[in-house]
Amino acid sequence: MERKIKLIWDFRGPDASAIARHHEVHLKEYINLERLALKITGHQDLSMAHSIAFMVVEEAQMIPVRDALLPHRGELYQE
Repeated sequence: MERKIKLIWDFRGPDASAIARHHEVHLKEYINLERLALKITGHQDLSMAHSIAFMVVEEAQMIPVRDALLPHRGELYQE
C-alpha cells in the first residue's frame, strides 16, 4: 500500500479562514482537471488567525503536484 502525503497551505490573518475555504475550491478543481486518484481535501481553522487548506496525494504523485501548486509544507497522511 502506497503512502499518502498531505500537502498543506497556511493562511494567516483576519481573513485566513475564508481564504483557506476558497483555496480548497481550487484544490478540488485541480484534482478534477488532473484526474488524480485521491479526492481528499479540506480546510481547518487552527486559531482565529491561522487556517490551513490541504489535499492528500499518493506519494508517487507528490513531486509533480508539489511543483505545480507550491504547498507550504507536507506531512504523512494518517487516516
